[in-house]
Amino acid sequence: MNMTKLYSFIFSFLLFLPVVSEDKKISTNEHEVNFYTGVFDFSDDGKRAQLYGFEHQNESLFRETKIGRLSPVTGAFITADSATYFYTGIQAHYDYGKIDFTPSFTPGLYGEGDGKDLGHILEFKSELQATYNISENTSLGMSYNHVSNASFGDKNPGANSYAFNFLKKF
Repeated sequence: MNMTKLYSFIFSFLLFLPVVSEDKKISTNEHEVNFYTGVFDFSDDGKRAQLYGFEHQNESLFRETKIGRLSPVTGAFITADSATYFYTGIQAHYDYGKIDFTPSFTPGLYGEGDGKDLGHILEFKSELQATYNISENTSLGMSYNHVSNASFGDKNPGANSYAFNFLKKF
């Protein structure tokens, strides 16, 4: 299987997983935005940089499944060194009262800018976010993520990041 077919399969699977779910759809018309800032590649002293990002999620696209509430998520970040990452993928949502946990997997396109060379334009971000609901429509949280090319490139140094999150539903 060539790489183009593999990329197409992975991308299609992730985009359509919530859509083909036969479980009950949650019907709301709310959108959630997540503004975040933190440190990109905090574990690499040489390429550590300030990180700024934005995510969008349409809550009307949630699906209740056996592994939790799943939804698509789309976003982007930029670092102080002009590295960029544009992504779309899937996230799960686990509600524990005022605390929520949101793991996600988001393939995307990475541009090095003056930042760290991650070895390939196609990168995969795995993230865990924990938030505290301060009101019905507002949450504050923290997230940790790892960006890696899964050895598709000549090298695969990866980058570990953390961020502080402000989420707002409207």
